[in-house]
Amino acid sequence: MQKEDVSPQGFLPSFQHFATQAIHAGQEPEQWNSKALVPPISLSTTFKQGAPGRHSGFEYSRSGNPTRNCLEKAVATLDGAKYCLAFASGLAATVTITHLLKAGDHIICMDDVYGGTNRYFRQVASEFGLKVSFVDCSKTKLLEAAITPETKLVWIETPSNPVLKMVDIEACAYTVHKQGDIILVVDNTFMSAYFQRPLSLGADICMYSATKYMNGHGDVVMGLVSVNSEDLHKRLRFLQNSLGAVPSPLDCYLCNRGLKTLQIRMDKHFKNGMAVAQFLESNPRVEKVVYPGLPSHPQYELAKRQCTGCPGMVTFYIKGTLQHAEAFLKNLKIFTLAESLGGYESLAELPAIMTHSSVPRSDRDVLGISDTLIRLSVGLEDKKDLLEDLDQALKAA
Repeated sequence: MQKEDVSPQGFLPSFQHFATQAIHAGQEPEQWNSKALVPPISLSTTFKQGAPGRHSGFEYSRSGNPTRNCLEKAVATLDGAKYCLAFASGLAATVTITHLLKAGDHIICMDDVYGGTNRYFRQVASEFGLKVSFVDCSKTKLLEAAITPETKLVWIETPSNPVLKMVDIEACAYTVHKQGDIILVVDNTFMSAYFQRPLSLGADICMYSATKYMNGHGDVVMGLVSVNSEDLHKRLRFLQNSLGAVPSPLDCYLCNRGLKTLQIRMDKHFKNGMAVAQFLESNPRVEKVVYPGLPSHPQYELAKRQCTGCPGMVTFYIKGTLQHAEAFLKNLKIFTLAESLGGYESLAELPAIMTHSSVPRSDRDVLGISDTLIRLSVGLEDKKDLLEDLDQALKAA
């Protein structure tokens, strides 16, 4: 292995042939009469049938669309999956997965997750007869203790959002599956298909908010779900059509295009993220830095074993109070104060007031989502400019 093929901090090399797969999987020109190298944007809502009930693979665009098919095939390949399904948003994917359950079923959700996921399970799904428990699944014994005969779904994020706890997917899969017919879902949004493959570690479903790294350009809202099980695929495909939360062909085209540079982007996010994390860790104005790529992260060895790198997500606690955190965010010049993550531009946010404000204050306190916790999504700008921006904003705060 050549030196330039090895990621920082001793992480394993990237999955073999990833870049080639991202460029070519599902993109065969022969599928189009025009032999176009770039998949066309198929905007038609309906398709001509040769006879009643006899079509050439497409009948109505909610049920299936040529542009969407290209994206789904590409993502399935990158996830090492047999099937992928695209949805109108990450939460649309979450809702569709939850519809696999019935009233009375029990869901175990990682305690530290995206605020929208927490809000949906706590305030929406629970109103339809589903029982939900929030558990620190990074501790396998707590997960095992929370499983009941009614448990049908376990939902984890790794790294978690926003405190970046790592969850041992393989250990969770073993714990969950030995208890019976329980579906293990891994939200892989932060790592992307390039740095982590949950299905190969025993997960039943790998899902993304493709709005983030998978698209990577801040111009698409989308969800993706990958599976290997034929049964799960059939059930989810039925729900995709029945619930109708499908993405537009234009969004599918844009996300498909974003995949072509996923490896290049993630490598740069990793290098910039590591540089930012190391800078913050050495800064006297910072209380604590959380980044799975740093040896100081409590699950650093798990991150190295389970992943081939780390994204540009860096969480840190600024010294002081809410006033200092707000002053820091106000004085940033390159980092933009905004929600979301995973785009080419660098973003900064205050989860307690922004993305995780719907999480009850008592839960935020337990999770460590304090008023001084700042989440950075480190983009693709020049590393020196990013560090200078952080330095001047910390000094101003």
